[in-house]
Amino acid sequence: MKWPVVIALALSLQACDRHDAPADKVVKTAENLTQFKKVPDPALAKGPYAPRDECGDVKGAEEFRAKLAEVVKNRDVDGLVALSAEDIKLDFNGAAGAEELRRRLEDDEWDLWEELDTLLTLGCSTNGHGGITIPWYFEQSFDTVNPANGMLVTDENVRVMTEPHPDADTLKRISWDVVRIDRLVPDDRYQPVTLRDGEKGYVETDKLRSLLDYRLMASSRNGKWSITSFIAGD
Repeated sequence: MKWPVVIALALSLQACDRHDAPADKVVKTAENLTQFKKVPDPALAKGPYAPRDECGDVKGAEEFRAKLAEVVKNRDVDGLVALSAEDIKLDFNGAAGAEELRRRLEDDEWDLWEELDTLLTLGCSTNGHGGITIPWYFEQSFDTVNPANGMLVTDENVRVMTEPHPDADTLKRISWDVVRIDRLVPDDRYQPVTLRDGEKGYVETDKLRSLLDYRLMASSRNGKWSITSFIAGD
């Protein structure tokens, strides 16, 4: 679990490069993409921000996503570069281009394959540019939670506890919902959070993902689908 850059994302300081493993049935849905199976529109898990698939009716998007899932599964650098636009955007400091993507994919310090593994489990949404965005939640409204210090709870029936230890009382359980985090302590097992209703408690660190964590955007240019952005931060 990587947390140093996640701190920065949660506090709007810089990009993040962590990810969390979601529920098993969501992972299974992502695996199904490699078989060109259409993913149903309803939520893939329970909760207001549970992964959904809303891209099935976008022309060419389903085949593109199946190819994406295949190259990610095979750790195929050439394949992913071929699926990317020549001017793919990679961060907010000006890094861009297919060759820079190749360099990062081949550099274990970036852990981009693991980031992509996670993204493929988090659903897909259409966006305002005529393309698609992965994960689904990135295109949604978060109401009272500012994405700059917001976190997605990445599982079902996650405990919100009164104290930061496993024997603490359970305030409630939440599923795929967003919370606010005001003081991130990445090395701690639990993080202090504020729920959307204002109640405060603690949630296990491994169940949280920054709302500004990695996302992938793709669109069709001259009839060819390509990744136009693979980026974290704001």
